[in-house]
Amino acid sequence: PAAASTACSAGREARAMAEPLLSIDGLIKRFGGLIATDNLSLDVRHGEIHALIGPNGAGKTTLVAQLMGQLPSDAGRILFAGADISRLPTHRRVASGLARSFQITSVLRDFTALDNVALAVQAHQGHSFRFWRPAQSDPALRDPARAILEQLGLADRAQTLAANLSYGEQRQLEIAMALAGEPRLLLLDEPMAGMGPDESARMVAFLQRLKGRISMLLIEHDMDAVFALADRITVLVYGRAIATGTPDEIRANAEVRRAYLGEEHADA
Repeated sequence: PAAASTACSAGREARAMAEPLLSIDGLIKRFGGLIATDNLSLDVRHGEIHALIGPNGAGKTTLVAQLMGQLPSDAGRILFAGADISRLPTHRRVASGLARSFQITSVLRDFTALDNVALAVQAHQGHSFRFWRPAQSDPALRDPARAILEQLGLADRAQTLAANLSYGEQRQLEIAMALAGEPRLLLLDEPMAGMGPDESARMVAFLQRLKGRISMLLIEHDMDAVFALADRITVLVYGRAIATGTPDEIRANAEVRRAYLGEEHADA
């Protein structure tokens, strides 16, 4: 009986892993006469980096706000880990394992890198931000924060004020803070925005260290970064997905080249 129970449990786990972690079905968002998300369906698999690309105004950031519950959808469903989260408030979605980074960095500049992540650990554990002193001394907060920084290659910057970090390091710190909540899916909204080539390359290496350990939906304009990181890519134009596929399939898609990529990526 014990062996049968273990086998059943393993079977359930395998079936759960075979299902997409995130499934978006027929999602719609209107702003007056403008359709920002137009009957959109896509999924993110366990452990993959799924990139979402498209020109400015394609509806990418609107979609992330819908996924996080910051914007209500007009129609459609969002399934996460098999549960319908379409009507859940933001904090319930975060508790279920969703986290996001923003286009503009949101670190606390007058705190060290370690303090920032320790405060994020504290918030995840449900403590009030009014009493931040424990985050500067409590090993239960600082040890996990230090471990996150070490895993992400930021250990040598732990005692540096966030204000004194480079812009790219601040973006990495923001992602470290998101990881303090132990999310199952990380929504990355243009993590390379405002970076030069060297910082972008370091961010790509940073995200590659996370690949396979956590699922990611990556919104990004830097096509070199997208093609280096993504397992699959969805191309969004005027809120509608015109193609989904592997990087090679997207490069070879004539409609995508016309709508967005340009011929230089067709020959890459």
